[in-house]
This record gives sequence, structure tokens and C-alpha cells, in this order.
Amino acid sequence: MGKAVAVDVVAGQEDWFVESADKVKGAITHVIDTHVHADHYSGGRKLAQLTGAHYCLHQNARINFPCLQLYDNDIIEAGNVRIEVLHTPGHTQDSICLLVTDGRRSSEPWFLLTGDTLLVGGVGRPDLDREAHEMAGELFDSLHNKLLILPDHLEFFPGHQAGSAVGPGLSGKPNSTLGFEKRNNPLLKVMDKEQFIRRITSHLPPRPAEMDQIVLINSAA
Repeated sequence: MGKAVAVDVVAGQEDWFVESADKVKGAITHVIDTHVHADHYSGGRKLAQLTGAHYCLHQNARINFPCLQLYDNDIIEAGNVRIEVLHTPGHTQDSICLLVTDGRRSSEPWFLLTGDTLLVGGVGRPDLDREAHEMAGELFDSLHNKLLILPDHLEFFPGHQAGSAVGPGLSGKPNSTLGFEKRNNPLLKVMDKEQFIRRITSHLPPRPAEMDQIVLINSAA
């Protein structure tokens, strides 16, 4: 039987993940949330309980239950697939991205899951966890020191698209490449850190509805 990893499961999607894994004769071994979500209820823990998988969050996650803690540069093996954890604080302190390599195809990275850190046409908002200016500076460092140093051709898949409260000006396209975003994402073309901080903190959308309640449930035992 093959192995599977589920990422950023929304509450109510658990059965779909189980059925999808069964169709390809895969066993879900890890369920990962890229951070403690503030805009939707997570189904990650429930899916992990249903499948016997590890439920995983970065060590900085402020939670009241045990989980498999992830650290920067950790490696998760799922059959031929290798997943490297990249700690990318800025949207939240516990935000991570996942660099995926399929050993059957190449030793080069296959694609990147960016959670709410890098989005198509934008980046994650920095005001949901700590003071916005401080977090915006961390987000700039994460983008430029962790993600944008990866190959331009690398395809990435973010956690949100147009219409989300996570960031303004997002595209409806579900994926992009790092090179395309470097050339066309307005926030990635701002190379000066102070300019980036001013720009991103001056155009923040309203906070997600019921945010405090959602975070409480997603972090509670």
C-alpha cells in the first residue's frame, strides 16, 4: 500500500480525504496544517484520528493538545515522496511551507505548498498573530530568504485564492510559478524591506469573521 499526506484539511472534508486515499490504495500517514488557521475550522485532527495518522504543526503553534511538532528543515518521507518543512513566519509565527520532491521522477523539487505565506498575486496578511509591522518584517525575510531563492520554474500551490480575507488582490488561479510571481506579484517586486512593510500594512482587509472563535477551536484540546 502506498503512503499519503494530507495538508490543510478543512472541517467537513475528512471523508473526502479518506475516500481519495482509498481510491489510490494509499494510507494517510501524516496530516499537516501549515499553521493554526484563523479563517476556517480545521479538520486535521479529526482526519488524523480517523486514519491513525500523525497530526502535525510547527513547534511554534500555540495549541493545547499534543501533536507531532515540526521544525525547520525536517523531512517527512511518504514512499517515494520527500517533503521538506520550511519554517516561514510572517503570516503567523508557526507558518510553514512544504517543499515536495518525487524521487521516482527526479531529485529536484517537484512543487511547493505555500499555505498562507505566498499567494498567487499576493502574500499572506501579517496582522492575525502579532503586531502587523513586526510580522510583516518576518514575512519579508521568509519570502526572500526561504522561498524566492528556490528555482524560478518551481510550481507552487497556495492555501487561498481570490475572495479570501487572507490577502488583498489575489488571483483566482490556483497555482503559479515562483518566476512568474517574481515578475508580476506587486508585493514581490518591492525589494526594500521597509517599503514592503509600509505597503502591506497599509492595505489590510477586514479581519476574518469569527476569527477569535475559530482560532480558539483550532487550538483547544
